[in-house]
Amino acid sequence: MKFFLDAHIHSRFSRATSKEITLANLEKYARIKGLNILGTADFTFPLWFKELKENLVEDETGILKSKSGFNFILSTEVSNIYVQDGKQRKIHNLILAPNFDIVDQINAELSKHGRLDYDGRPIFSFTCVELVEMLKNIDKKIEIIPAHCLTPWYGIFGSKSGFDSVKECFGDQSKHIHALETGLSADPSMIHRVSNWSDYTLVSFSDSHSHWPWRIGRECCAFEFKKPTFDGIIKAIKEKDKKKFLFTVEFPPTLGKYNWSGHRKCNIRLSPKQALKLNNICPVCRRKLTVGVEQRVEELADRPEGFVPRDAIPYKNLIPLSELIKTVFKIDTVYSKTVWAEYDKLIKRFGNEFNVLLDASREELEKVTKKQLVDLIMKNREGRIKIIPGYDGVYGELILEEEKYEQFEKQQKSIKIPMQKTLSDFGKGL
Repeated sequence: MKFFLDAHIHSRFSRATSKEITLANLEKYARIKGLNILGTADFTFPLWFKELKENLVEDETGILKSKSGFNFILSTEVSNIYVQDGKQRKIHNLILAPNFDIVDQINAELSKHGRLDYDGRPIFSFTCVELVEMLKNIDKKIEIIPAHCLTPWYGIFGSKSGFDSVKECFGDQSKHIHALETGLSADPSMIHRVSNWSDYTLVSFSDSHSHWPWRIGRECCAFEFKKPTFDGIIKAIKEKDKKKFLFTVEFPPTLGKYNWSGHRKCNIRLSPKQALKLNNICPVCRRKLTVGVEQRVEELADRPEGFVPRDAIPYKNLIPLSELIKTVFKIDTVYSKTVWAEYDKLIKRFGNEFNVLLDASREELEKVTKKQLVDLIMKNREGRIKIIPGYDGVYGELILEEEKYEQFEKQQKSIKIPMQKTLSDFGKGL
């Protein structure tokens, strides 16, 4: 049986999250999405962990069950902020654990180093090396995965506070790191271009801050198991077992918030080549740009575009169904009643969103919805939808009209260094 796992989400106790996140809502919309295993999120937060214990039942498999039988896996994210090699580092790490008892021990140890009751994603001032050493001393089964590895802020390889390799970050504890989370602004094709990242399995999870189906499961991992277990999932990831770890679902990186370089306040987005020509300086305000994921990869890449390691897990870039409906119906928000009505019609016919996006035939889809949406679903499967890239915290934009995309390309070509300024001038006063 195929299992879709999204192991990185957040509860309502994390900052900037929906206050309507409950286990019931998570389960309801996970089923609608097509997910059948979900991370619990935020097990370090006392009130949320209490809810988990009261509502989920554990057994020897390491997979927890809700009262209606839905699968959960114990997970949380922590933030490590510290100084190393004269530079402030801000790294987010995903932690997976096999049972409540081990989580109790994790929380007891972490509470010695900071408060756990102020945010679902707690912040600690010790290093990533110390984090892994601490967790592995509690139990060898605990798995640590660097989260959204290329995000400028808080990614292990991020341009703002990251490192160039896993070894630089985790030192002698690198032996315990087996996987990297791609994040919304990157996909495996980008990460494959840096050879010292190739030993790690690439996983994909949503980092969702709400329970809605356009957020949870927008990135996830597909596995094949007769019966899922914690140990089985971790083993499939560690060994890159393609018989059990089938593929990852990736949010198209150009739609992510940090794909290109840019400066949001000045409405400037730049390709890696453009940003480098401008010396990473905004041509409007002359402040430093936020260096995007594509540029960061270009700076470190020692392999050509299109390189794929032999043992790489396959992946599929997919735009969430609600976004496709919104675009076809030319509606500003996915919360629209029109979007929900069309979405519900498709879910009622095909069971869940992944069935619509991945499996339903053109003929069957055309019996249910308009041809333009069916065409877009097919283009989505084939990765043929044009997107204006996201930058500096701004999501990318789907484009249906060829003329609009051509206009964007023309605008990009017109961005130049002001004639009266030189690169040396741009550096002054920064």
